[in-house]
Amino acid sequence: MDACVLANHAVANLLLTLAEAGVIFPLWSEQILGETYRTHTLRLSWEPHFAHGFRAALLHNFPDSSVSGYEQWIGRCTNHEKDRHVLACAIEGRASVIVTYNLRDFGEAHLGPWRIRALHPQDFLLELYGLFPEQLGKALNKIARNNSHKLGREITVEEELAVLSAFVPKFAETLLTALKNEEPRS
Repeated sequence: MDACVLANHAVANLLLTLAEAGVIFPLWSEQILGETYRTHTLRLSWEPHFAHGFRAALLHNFPDSSVSGYEQWIGRCTNHEKDRHVLACAIEGRASVIVTYNLRDFGEAHLGPWRIRALHPQDFLLELYGLFPEQLGKALNKIARNNSHKLGREITVEEELAVLSAFVPKFAETLLTALKNEEPRS
């Protein structure tokens, strides 16, 4: 998972909730976590203790997601120089997908030899929805419940999807349509 995805709280929260449920297995390196921290504090104006807490939570909740030893692959990576460490991390971690907003830095010609794809978070989430619709629904319900508890008022799945629509609009629209078409439960 690229730093630009981890730094997007709404999208990262959904992906990490899916990871907690065993739907996906995220991977990152210290360098990716460092970029995430810098994005949180310098670009998104998070207080440093919140950004540090996010990083600490990732390391605590997903101890097997940290990849080391990836540096050996950087010299063999041909994608954009500033993102070679991300591809190298994916290679060392044996990932099949890099989830990133920066698709231009991960052209197919550079990833193909490694049998790795780069997907925009929206496309990745739509793929996951096609494969695991029930788990995606459960993850969104869990996020809504957690946010309801934190905020002291009911937060609906529709509200969570409204937040996500700013970052993954087709995904949010697809799920909102599916929710509207569901049969009422007795």
